[in-house]
Amino acid sequence: MIATQQILVLWDIDRTLLYVGDIDRQVYREAFAEIVGRPAERLPARGTGVTMPLAIQALLLDNGVPASDLPQLLPRMVELLPHRLSAHAEDLREQGVLMPGAVSALKTVHAQTGYVPTVVTGNLKPNALLKLEAFDLDGFLDTEIGGYSSDDDHRPALVAIAQQRAQAKHGKTFSRSNSVIIGDSLEDVRTGLEGGAPVIGIASGKTTARELASAGADVVLDSLEDVSQLLDAITTVTSNATDCG
Repeated sequence: MIATQQILVLWDIDRTLLYVGDIDRQVYREAFAEIVGRPAERLPARGTGVTMPLAIQALLLDNGVPASDLPQLLPRMVELLPHRLSAHAEDLREQGVLMPGAVSALKTVHAQTGYVPTVVTGNLKPNALLKLEAFDLDGFLDTEIGGYSSDDDHRPALVAIAQQRAQAKHGKTFSRSNSVIIGDSLEDVRTGLEGGAPVIGIASGKTTARELASAGADVVLDSLEDVSQLLDAITTVTSNATDCG
């Protein structure tokens, strides 16, 4: 199958392409202890898709840090987090796992003429790159034009950021009619609905297929294992999408 138009394919990372288990939470523990000076008793919920700056804010508040201290502590934790994850680079390779079908799906989408694959993720950019590189996935994605929580902690805003970067690089306008998000969480669905891109939900994370569909995903797949089904879904949602819809 060959694409007949340029389509911006916006991949989520965690639980869509790969899963790093408890490593992110360990990094939160370490960063909190280093910045605040005591252990964190409550950690961010797993698999929500919330952006890292918002997760850090919740981590601080949920562990009794006064709101008045956030302007000082939050930027320090955001800056520290990539360094702490980098120290776990070997753990990412040893403990992390690829989601079923992820490599074949990435390779196939990358090979389609006219498809522009990148990421829209709640990860900070350095963290996203560390995860992708640990699994040798970065070669199938143009990470220069992605949208990251380093850019904005409001995840729907990342769609326009990625679209603008892709437009600047390729000289082509990207909008709702030729962009698509592929992700596993309710935040991925909200990102598309509010940010301006149809969503292919992948029921590979903590959110069920029914929940993804109810939230507004345009198409829901059980996994990435059926690549032809994924390509058909990309064609369907971009054919049906309109810029005013």
